[in-house]
Amino acid sequence: MSIAFVKMHGLGNDFVVVDGITQRIELSAARIAELADRHTGIGFDQLLIVQTPDDPDADFRYRIHNADGSEAEQCGNGARCFARFVRDRQLTRKHRIVMQTNTGTIIATVHGDRVDVDMGEPVFDLPRIPFEAGAAADATPVDDTAAWRQTLRLDDDLGDVELVPVNMGNPHAVVFVEDVASADVAGIGAAVQRHAAFPESVNVGFLQVVDAGFARLRVFERGIGETRACGSGACAAVAAAVSRGRIGSRCKVSLPGGKLRIEWHGAGHPIRMSGPADVAFEGHFEA
Repeated sequence: MSIAFVKMHGLGNDFVVVDGITQRIELSAARIAELADRHTGIGFDQLLIVQTPDDPDADFRYRIHNADGSEAEQCGNGARCFARFVRDRQLTRKHRIVMQTNTGTIIATVHGDRVDVDMGEPVFDLPRIPFEAGAAADATPVDDTAAWRQTLRLDDDLGDVELVPVNMGNPHAVVFVEDVASADVAGIGAAVQRHAAFPESVNVGFLQVVDAGFARLRVFERGIGETRACGSGACAAVAAAVSRGRIGSRCKVSLPGGKLRIEWHGAGHPIRMSGPADVAFEGHFEA
């Protein structure tokens, strides 16, 4: 069975997007991993599937599969591409699009090739991340916020790492670094992902705060490795930085693939992300 797809990217974080409303999509995890291979397949960080929602208040259901075939709960860069896709394919005429995910809903507003996304409120409650506090070497509450600064003892002679766990519809751990360019993203990222404190693994962000309005970020994602950009990771990083008084409520985050605008005004408010969604090419693959 031949399936039509569109290859898209948000700041180099790349996706294959398929219409599961007008096409029947049945793909195993193994087949998704084959398609994700950059040498023998199409090549992508994640596969995004457009489906009819179960939630009557949502316009679409937003399904996300990592490059290894596992299913993810959330992806901010993918949400921007998803929203542009359903507009370009005339699956909706709306500019404001409500998307049902496995962990709730997010709202995207399309402005041509640029999309704003309401990502919801960051979650610092440890069981909801999920984070097993008993597995941490030390835990320190961040003053006047719900955020916790955790210290994990890593294997592979990496020593201890201090991080802030946060959930943005998917689990993140934010590590503050002096120089993101020299950070051991792969080594520390993989060690944090397999740590017992994160029973569902975690996306690990390495954040260098430059000033109140600008930061640099690299992200080591679950089921993928380091990507050129991570929208939910940028939101998680800003939430952690705002909670610690390290950055302002409106800022730019520079990732290897480009810059995102992030806005968060603290507890009780949603975090908002703005960035591009670009089309690379179209094609068909065999299921």
